[in-house]
Amino acid sequence: MAGNDWINSYLEAILDVGPGLDDAKSSLLLRERGRFSPTRYFVDNVIGFDETDLHRSWVKAQATRSPQERNTRLENMCWRIWNLARQKKQLENEEANRAAKRRIEREKGRREAVADMSEDLSEGEKGETISDVSAHGDVHKGRLPRMSSLDAMEAWANQQKGKKLYIVLISLHGLIRGENMELGRDSDTGGQVKYVVELARALASMPGVYRVDLLTRQVACPEVDSSYGEPTEMLAPHNSDDMTEDIGESSGAYIIRIPFGPKDIYIPKELLWPHIPEFVDGALSHIMQMSKVLGEQLGDGHPVWPVAIHGHYADAGDSAARLSGALNVPMLFTGHSLGRDKLEQLLRQGRLTKDEINATYKIMRRIEAEELSLDASEVVITSTRQEIDEQWRLYDGFDPVLEKKLRARIRRNVSCYGRFMPRTVVIPPGMEFNHIVPHDGDVDGETGEDQQPSPDPSIWAEIMRFFTNPRKPMILALARPDPKKNLTTLVKAFGECRPLRELANLTLIMGNRDNIDEMSSTSASMLLSIIKMIDKYDLYGQVAYPKHHKQSEVPDIYRLAAKTKGVFINPAFIEPFGLTLIEAAAHGLPMVATKNGGPVDIHRVLDNGLLIDPHDQQSIADALLKLVADKQLWAKCRANGLRNIHLFSWTEHCKTYLSRIASCKPRHPRWLKSNNDDDENSESDSPSDSLRDMQDISLNLKFSIDSEDRNNKLENAVLSYSKSVGKSTQKTVSGDKNEQPKFPAIRRRTHVFVIAIDADDIESLFENVHRIFEAVENEKSDGSIGFILATSLQMAHIHSYLVSKGVNPSVFDAYICNSGADLYYSSTHSEDNPFVFDLYYHSHIEYRWGGEGLRKTLIKWAASIIDRKAENKSEEHVVTEDEEVSTNYCYAFNVHKPGLVPPVKELRKLMRIQALRCHVIYCQNGKKINVIPVSASRSQALRYLHLRWGMDLSKVVVFVGESGDTDYEGFLGGVHKSVIIKGIGITNQLHANRIYPLSDVTPTETTNILVYTPQQHNNNNAADIRDLLGKFGVLKP
Repeated sequence: MAGNDWINSYLEAILDVGPGLDDAKSSLLLRERGRFSPTRYFVDNVIGFDETDLHRSWVKAQATRSPQERNTRLENMCWRIWNLARQKKQLENEEANRAAKRRIEREKGRREAVADMSEDLSEGEKGETISDVSAHGDVHKGRLPRMSSLDAMEAWANQQKGKKLYIVLISLHGLIRGENMELGRDSDTGGQVKYVVELARALASMPGVYRVDLLTRQVACPEVDSSYGEPTEMLAPHNSDDMTEDIGESSGAYIIRIPFGPKDIYIPKELLWPHIPEFVDGALSHIMQMSKVLGEQLGDGHPVWPVAIHGHYADAGDSAARLSGALNVPMLFTGHSLGRDKLEQLLRQGRLTKDEINATYKIMRRIEAEELSLDASEVVITSTRQEIDEQWRLYDGFDPVLEKKLRARIRRNVSCYGRFMPRTVVIPPGMEFNHIVPHDGDVDGETGEDQQPSPDPSIWAEIMRFFTNPRKPMILALARPDPKKNLTTLVKAFGECRPLRELANLTLIMGNRDNIDEMSSTSASMLLSIIKMIDKYDLYGQVAYPKHHKQSEVPDIYRLAAKTKGVFINPAFIEPFGLTLIEAAAHGLPMVATKNGGPVDIHRVLDNGLLIDPHDQQSIADALLKLVADKQLWAKCRANGLRNIHLFSWTEHCKTYLSRIASCKPRHPRWLKSNNDDDENSESDSPSDSLRDMQDISLNLKFSIDSEDRNNKLENAVLSYSKSVGKSTQKTVSGDKNEQPKFPAIRRRTHVFVIAIDADDIESLFENVHRIFEAVENEKSDGSIGFILATSLQMAHIHSYLVSKGVNPSVFDAYICNSGADLYYSSTHSEDNPFVFDLYYHSHIEYRWGGEGLRKTLIKWAASIIDRKAENKSEEHVVTEDEEVSTNYCYAFNVHKPGLVPPVKELRKLMRIQALRCHVIYCQNGKKINVIPVSASRSQALRYLHLRWGMDLSKVVVFVGESGDTDYEGFLGGVHKSVIIKGIGITNQLHANRIYPLSDVTPTETTNILVYTPQQHNNNNAADIRDLLGKFGVLKP
């Protein structure tokens, strides 16, 4: 409790007594007054952990003249302090327990992973950590050599000239445009908006980069400017010199706004989660179209797929993971701020419970999105080392120690047994410095005899009107009025240091405001506290706090501070990076900054100021006074900053960025061959291609080396069948018109119905299938509507059931089986083998598949789930492997007692802790567990069909039950239509213990979801379904 040392003696005495402070032992004074109720006082007056408010109460108590009233207030304070200390101790214990539990789980997972890999790192094999630039400007081996000369830059640029890279960036929330950014307009439109726009612009100007798309949300509503509703905006480079020689019709940087979510409302990021699938579908269509356009423009006709998809923040990371899986291209991720770190801070404050935090911030959905981003990313980019060491290590999917071990094994070409960890790399944000010219004149504009003074910017007059002596050095702070920014401690340090007040002025740029009453409660409270402090210390004429400034005026504010030989300060308790410190240094301002977070790395590079403890008021005052009073030190810090600032240029950032992309293994849809691939059978109308790629499986089928000894009857049957199909294909090419069609039937359909009902058994499933078939019998007969079955069942099980019921398998155009691990197409080629197996689908989803290493870990986990109350030892195993159903890309397990199995989130957590990336699905009413590749799912399989065969997702109708398997939520959003059939679905509570509530991801105000309630003993159910489909515009009434 900094500044509240007077409390210590009270605390010691009260805590020694503890609960003994009750009504029986209350003071004589309280008993005599008779009106004081400690319980009522706690409820009415104890308001969390605001120690400033506590100190104000102490001051008021001290100032009370009546001894009786003063003693009463002081005793009330004792109760309040005791309650405060008790709550803090409780929270500290809870935090310690969480940390201990996390540490135990992490160490156990690490031990098991290392044991499975059979060996540890020997001395000398420890990998070099990815480090930053030293304080002297030297570059460590973790980064490419810095461009130290124009010749070196030109040589590097020449190496990139032959490349034609297409890069996709994603940033969903906030209002994004290229010019006149409304930074600070709301909590979603902040520094990230500026970062992604400048990154896109800078990347597009780099040699070898042809096009950069920044995907965001299209917002067309009267609350915001109409520019945010424009579908496309080109980002012009700041300098014509930035234009590369690769000028083409579609080259450059663009903001692409994808419509998703409520059309006429600008909503905060916490409410975007249900609409993420809709964005993914729209973004996928845009990327497919742009890849085709770029292929035509660059001359070879082959699609130019993105070399990487980069998600910014959790919502965009979730989207990038789905797009990366759908397109099979590398993914990068930047968190900007992380959910687990925010959750820990909010829990530490003690004002909200975990449920209340989640209701407000949707924090658990955000954390799961960040975990998924770790599963899918090749590279995780951070601004500082602190973000890796203190924030990312809180996640199940990232362990710095295990990452180092895996990295060393990769360098030695030793198997990691299916374990993967994303590469973390520190790349500080860049800045554009070409337009910045540091000024050496004084505040009166005296720059030299030969130079004509230019008129002062208007913002200067707005600031200087506050000062009695505007010539004094200016201490500048630029931050919103937020408790985390610690501005009250800065004002207090300034007010209580007389020498500092005599030497300098203080300027606080705290966003824009019209009326304090219209600000948020937190911001208004902070601003009022600052104004009261100004009054308390009588700082009138020495502190400026203007109401308004434009974003374009911020450089002028830096210039004014530099002209007065002032100092820039960032006193935040924790600063993730500190871009304002770099901006200030570029204008010639020395810095005083918090020692917690990113400023440490910035100071190491620039060496242009002092670091302080933000909790130590005296430390802040001393550092400011030292820089303001010592002109030689001020000049040295200014010179160091200007000399080293180029290390934070966008050119340097982009060069390191592109080198990390180059280190990723190139991936793209496997059936699409590049110019360098020797493919005699490629089709001119790719990406839709033909079935021949799949039919000649005998030439392509690859089994996992780890699974050679396993008998997979289904795939052996498919392999045998494919040999005969390969021969048939030759006949087809020769001209036999009665053979298999060139393309699967779904490509010819006007609409496609996907039946994804998760029923208790296959009989119930096909009862509903028959009901849907009956409703659209005419359209089914004329071929305008096709059908896809998406299920957790195995293909052999479905086939045997269809045969037993005398149903022709060709009633479905495609079968998505094993929860999305396998994909088949119906074929009229043979009655004995009526299916075609899509081999390329496996190559599309196999990224980071753990193979036999994952399987062994799952078997070990299954053996640990024991029913200790079982009467027979043979019945004590709750989970057993289903070898008959398991395939190379789906490990299936039978659950004999669903009530004894840990929830799905626990198994996902266990796999992530051991660096095993997979998608765990509890299905078939909790009686089965399917573990499939992390990029595979039934909903993702639909996007694959869209990518490969051009199936229009907006013409797809998905039928689901009221509940379903744990991947059920994947069908509830997107551009497709969904019909939820009430009363149908699993009965076991698979969703009862979810990571986040299902309501957090279920769209509510949408026309793409309709609910249908079947009527018992009603022969008009088919007509009811037709009426429902008529509302979608699928069927004519």
